[in-house]
Amino acid sequence: MLSEWSAECSQDAPTLVVPWSDPNGSAHFIDLRANPYDLAEIPEAEQHPALGRALRSLNATRSPFLTAKCDAWQLTPTTHAEQLEALTLELMLDPTEAKTGFASYIDLLWRERSVFASAHQQQDRLDRIVRRAQRLPHREAALECILRPAVLDLNGPLEGFSVSLYVTALGPEAAIAHRRWELALEDVVALLRGRDLEAPRGSATIDAADAYPLRVRHVG
Repeated sequence: MLSEWSAECSQDAPTLVVPWSDPNGSAHFIDLRANPYDLAEIPEAEQHPALGRALRSLNATRSPFLTAKCDAWQLTPTTHAEQLEALTLELMLDPTEAKTGFASYIDLLWRERSVFASAHQQQDRLDRIVRRAQRLPHREAALECILRPAVLDLNGPLEGFSVSLYVTALGPEAAIAHRRWELALEDVVALLRGRDLEAPRGSATIDAADAYPLRVRHVG
């Protein structure tokens, strides 16, 4: 699996703010850790069950993450020609095997407070995640992680960093690309749920009830 990470942390870089709501629509942050059944409120998760399973796993009790935003979309030659061509070259695929694609992203926040606040600690973890993802058996898929600034604003702003997790897969037709994306996403989530990435027992977390009487809300 093609896998890499980068950072967009300059002063003018976009910042993820949690909780959030879309002023022009009904989308809003949903707390899947506190209210897992609210997954039904995320249309992308309903349309793509693999994304729903990923969100459920990434917000589970022992998960080191909270999720903040997500989306999923098809890549077509009409709308994403340049992206398809570039990824086909990077994956070293025959163009006949990469006529279309499917992609998703999930914004992640590390629950462990010391990790959430530290770009250096997150970079170390991203190095580890990328190395392991490169060994996954998905030659038609790619993982891209982007480190970005984040602000968690519940009982007062808490500054730190988030990770935007992109998983993309290509195929000769839409159904095959979508299935390859499902399988790649499943394996990436399993990697992220590895025991060595979990917060140590007793460590302070950004969603701890004693620190934040109001629980963090998740994004759809």
